[in-house]
Amino acid sequence: MDMSLALIEPIGSGVLEDLFKKITRDGEKRLMLAILENATEDFQKYALATDKRHLQLFQDAEEWIFDSEDHSLFSFASICEHLQLDPEHMRQGIRRWKAANENHASECAKNAQRRAS
Repeated sequence: MDMSLALIEPIGSGVLEDLFKKITRDGEKRLMLAILENATEDFQKYALATDKRHLQLFQDAEEWIFDSEDHSLFSFASICEHLQLDPEHMRQGIRRWKAANENHASECAKNAQRRAS
């Protein structure tokens, strides 16, 4: 094959294949990031929910985040690893956030009771 021809034919050099793989990976990463963002948003937004629907969203997110047995492509751990995040570090941060918010909610409830007395 003439080398000058290979330089002008991107198909022959694999440029299109590489581009397709990159676009596919980028799309997968965007989807994974959207899933991760949605779950963490539901976790934080509904952590103190009392109504059934919002409580279920919180519980679903919490279960997905802390499920260490799921090794599927779209598990929390797999998504974190694909996005180059440490899943255990993320879980620790989420646990700390939840504990801090539970403590804050508890303090607010105590203050409200004191004012009502």
